[in-house]
Amino acid sequence: MHALHHAYRDRRTRKRDLRRLWITRLNAALKENGISYSNFINKLKSKDIQLNRLILSRIALHDPKTFSKIISEVLKTQV
Repeated sequence: MHALHHAYRDRRTRKRDLRRLWITRLNAALKENGISYSNFINKLKSKDIQLNRLILSRIALHDPKTFSKIISEVLKTQV
């Protein structure tokens, strides 16, 4: 019974832990580019760019040039 209870609980905990990991990776990559995480996410949503945190963290980790292009696209001002 204890094992079933822990398995049930930990399936939910894993989701929280992975989201925390993605946000930490994103925050580190964004700090290198001079923008805060909250500011980036806010502008991402206002520009209606629908990339989730998992995809963004993978791009930041494996392809920094593409990630910097995404940041520059987000930071463009609308005229």
